[in-house]
Amino acid sequence: MNTEILKNDLQDLTRSGNFRTLKTVGSPQGREIILGGKRVLNFCSNDYLGLANDGRIKRAALEAMEDYGFGSGASRLVCGNMFPHEKLESDLAGFKRTESALVYSSGYMANTGIIPALMDRRSVVLSDKLNHASIIDGIILSRARLVRYPHADMQALEEILKNIPANRQKLIVTDTVFSMDGDRAPLKEIVDLARRYESMVMADEAHAFGVLGEHGSGLVEESGLGGQVDIQMGTLSKAAGCFGAYACVPAVVRDLLINKSRSFIYTTAMPPSLAQAARAALRIIQEGNQLRRSLLEKAEYLRHKLREMGFDTMKSTTPIIPILVKDSLQSVAMSKRLLEQGIFVQAIRPPTVPLGTARLRLTVTATHTQDDLNCLLNALRNL
Repeated sequence: MNTEILKNDLQDLTRSGNFRTLKTVGSPQGREIILGGKRVLNFCSNDYLGLANDGRIKRAALEAMEDYGFGSGASRLVCGNMFPHEKLESDLAGFKRTESALVYSSGYMANTGIIPALMDRRSVVLSDKLNHASIIDGIILSRARLVRYPHADMQALEEILKNIPANRQKLIVTDTVFSMDGDRAPLKEIVDLARRYESMVMADEAHAFGVLGEHGSGLVEESGLGGQVDIQMGTLSKAAGCFGAYACVPAVVRDLLINKSRSFIYTTAMPPSLAQAARAALRIIQEGNQLRRSLLEKAEYLRHKLREMGFDTMKSTTPIIPILVKDSLQSVAMSKRLLEQGIFVQAIRPPTVPLGTARLRLTVTATHTQDDLNCLLNALRNL
């Protein structure tokens, strides 16, 4: 193997400030973690409700292991379909108020499995320019025509829709909360356009599930669009503190996914203990109105103070709060200086975000204290 080309690629990444390394966490996830043997405040986790180390979820997993063992043994279409999987799907469908649900092993597998099962070479998929990479990969795998519209630009989206022949199958797909910007999609406007131009709508609720809506089911609920979004996809690895993903869909779509979604068909089923843990997390989310209110209040406080200090937090309206730096090397340097002060905030750089938009990505959790927030603000003030 000639490794010189690979070494040159790595050198280019290093020069541009975009080379990445892994940092090892030596503790459970939480507002504080052990990093490199040092206890630090954690402001870059997606564990929005602080459930990743919750005792109720851990107990549910342990009890399920006693009843069902750990591994599921096979794909769900062979012999890996177990009661916890089906119970979780029933719970999710009830929570999301859809006819049915199907569980996947990860959000990436869900997006790369759902879209190719529904769309083909004759189809057109319209995707927000800032959608998650897994959505883009799902569209590419479907072989549908991919059209990316400028971020949240409904006028541009309508112009594209106008020019697609009426007989072409269409799908508009969007994140509901954008993972690197922290803003909400204009979901009502998207649904209105979809109705007008006879398109399906798919919403990725990964960063909205458990966080937004009166009962925490996401932006679809918050926007009053239950029953009007064809496919609601989301993850169980963020606010739910677990692992896996779901598609909440009409029953006919679930049947189609079971038969055509390759990332569902050709993989071993999620361990039943993880499914049972997710059921426990779902119950906590349903009862967690105060937890969500506290989370959103803390995020608004931090965002307001950062803007007062002159930081560009972009269009964030959620617990994801970017600080736009632009330069990759500078963002890495700022992250390093914060870590030296005992605060862990990751620098996000291309290709995760567009060139020239490197940033620090702050995330607030319900378990952060007021002192934690002020400690972060003081550290940023002294950079």
